[in-house]
Amino acid sequence: MRLKNKTQLFFVVVMAALVVILTAFSALGFRYFALYAAEMHARSVAETVKVGLTESMIHGTIDKRQQFLSRLSAVPGVKQVRVVRGPAVIAQFGPGFAFERAEHQDAEVVLATGKERFEVLDVNDDLLFRARIPYIANDHGTPNCLQCHTVSAGTVLGAVAIDISLTEMRRQSLIAVALISLAVLLAALAALAVLRRMMNPLTNTALAVSDVTSQAVGGNFSGRIHQRSSDELGEIALNINHLMDFLDREVTTIRSRVGELMGHHINDGGNQLALTAEMVENLVTVSQFKQAIEEDQTKLDIYLRIAEVLGQKYDFKRFSIYEVAASKNRMTPVLIDGELGTTCRYCDPQITVDSSFCRARRTGHEVNAVEYPGLCTMFRPAEAGDTHICLPINQSGSAGCVVQMVISAEHSPLARLMTPFVAVYLREAGPVLEAKRLMEHLRENSLRDAMTGLYNRRFLEEYIGTLVSGTQRRKSTITVLMLDLDFFKQVNDTHGHEVGDKVLKTLADVLLRNVRSSDIAVRYGGEEFLLALMDTGGDVAMKVAEKIRAEVEATKVPIAGGMLQKTISIGVAEFPTDSDTFWQIVKFADVALYAAKSAGRNRVVRFTPEMWDVNAHY
Repeated sequence: MRLKNKTQLFFVVVMAALVVILTAFSALGFRYFALYAAEMHARSVAETVKVGLTESMIHGTIDKRQQFLSRLSAVPGVKQVRVVRGPAVIAQFGPGFAFERAEHQDAEVVLATGKERFEVLDVNDDLLFRARIPYIANDHGTPNCLQCHTVSAGTVLGAVAIDISLTEMRRQSLIAVALISLAVLLAALAALAVLRRMMNPLTNTALAVSDVTSQAVGGNFSGRIHQRSSDELGEIALNINHLMDFLDREVTTIRSRVGELMGHHINDGGNQLALTAEMVENLVTVSQFKQAIEEDQTKLDIYLRIAEVLGQKYDFKRFSIYEVAASKNRMTPVLIDGELGTTCRYCDPQITVDSSFCRARRTGHEVNAVEYPGLCTMFRPAEAGDTHICLPINQSGSAGCVVQMVISAEHSPLARLMTPFVAVYLREAGPVLEAKRLMEHLRENSLRDAMTGLYNRRFLEEYIGTLVSGTQRRKSTITVLMLDLDFFKQVNDTHGHEVGDKVLKTLADVLLRNVRSSDIAVRYGGEEFLLALMDTGGDVAMKVAEKIRAEVEATKVPIAGGMLQKTISIGVAEFPTDSDTFWQIVKFADVALYAAKSAGRNRVVRFTPEMWDVNAHY
């Protein structure tokens, strides 16, 4: 119920209660007054009867008392006046007239007790006030009762019976009460009319405030209140309008600025306040996301966080994250539906060979097949009705990654709404992924020999602990080969350092051709190289070493004026057979290399304990 109606209802209830109360009190008051007036009237008549009877006795006209009483009964309002003789009077003067005998028990009670008695009776639709007032003998005044009656003072001589009609008085009282009630009711109606007139501005302003604030809660700040007066209500209307102007202006500004930050235009429909608040909250979450990925160590950690955003925050159950290898123009699946190391599931595998087949990768723009079905020809739906949205993660002006969200037909409308929010996360992830990629590239370069492309000694120092731990966990072996070109200093001295570098590069190519991708090839220093053959025993390693030695011997390096052939010496030691310390194995392999050099070079020598001579070599 509105305030205006509640106020009017309350006023009507109060006025109705007031009319009822005033009517009731007026009726009670008139009744009390009528009874009091009737009692006083009866007493006056009784006193007149006493005086009249006394005068009649003095003047000897007591036998005419009936006419006297009849005249009193003719007084307006008096229905009947009688005198009832008491026992003492009857004993002295006889029973008297017939009307002087007691007709009702109430008269006998008054004669017996000497106490007056009053009551209201309804006799034949006539309301009567019946009074029975005792006539008591006393010796006061002149003449006194004892001069005529042979009784003692205080004797009840008789009772005056008086009936007074209250019908007319009741009628007049009802008319008076009705007039009072009508007057109060008219006053209440007039007050209600005045109240309504006074309440209209208040209730209208309250309704307008309710409507405007309801619209504001719904995100619509265009509502305004009509200023009806210059008092407090007018000030309220004016202040509310100022507030709506401010909110409309500022929320629009915030919405547009947030939309710019998100790279998304917000339509004017819907609850703009809720949408803006949601977008601001999303930006805060994105900021926290960016801080988290900046502290992550690897790109994979970032990809896992993106997968968490897609799967947990936005409830995408099917999605793919591809990383683009720009130098090789290939795309590698990183995560497919949250799984690592799997193959393409929703795209043609051609994109892993040639990334230009991927539209999002090629254009660097969103591919929205929800709005434009069939936009990308590489999409391979797993179920009928599936569609997709692909978002590139741009790095250095091109797509470094592509995130694909696979969407069922019934979830397409919701996915369209969530895509701009996902795009904000990806946009923030782009620079961080680029930085991680550059850091990995720099780190990779710092761990490789710039000339040969092999790992350097720093890489071995940093990662050998991890490799050894894995070998011990698998209870396997690592065989270390130390390799040194024979008489390499002569090459530099005779043909120059450029030819020497060419020889080293040729040797590096030979080494890479003869080891697996799981093995480690290191340029240990100068013309000295180290091979760590993982999960390989000494006997197998000797065969690999011999194959390398033979291929190096057979290799001809073209130089100005001819061909250059070199030989190589190799020392072999096995971990943990020869020692349970990797760096000790490296020393043992170096000792075996020294033995190969001492034995005439161009040969492979496996370490034996007899070769170890601390004083001679270290």
